[in-house]
Amino acid sequence: MVNRRPDLRIVAPTASPEEAAAVVAALERFMRDTAPAPAADAVPAPNPWARAALLEATGREPDAPSPWGDPHPWGR
Repeated sequence: MVNRRPDLRIVAPTASPEEAAAVVAALERFMRDTAPAPAADAVPAPNPWARAALLEATGREPDAPSPWGDPHPWGR
């Protein structure tokens, strides 16, 4: 993944280090608040019918945790 975040620096000879840090912090917050939302995962939601079939094929109860590590049944 490419980091497209700009390297912010204040070039103002009369600004104190605290003022420069405050301006940079405000710009970073603005960029974070106005950034586009992350893309949704392309993985579809699990199908409860497919889970039931997999559990039935392995002789497990539908309400029990599966061997795949899910702490609760799908679809609830």
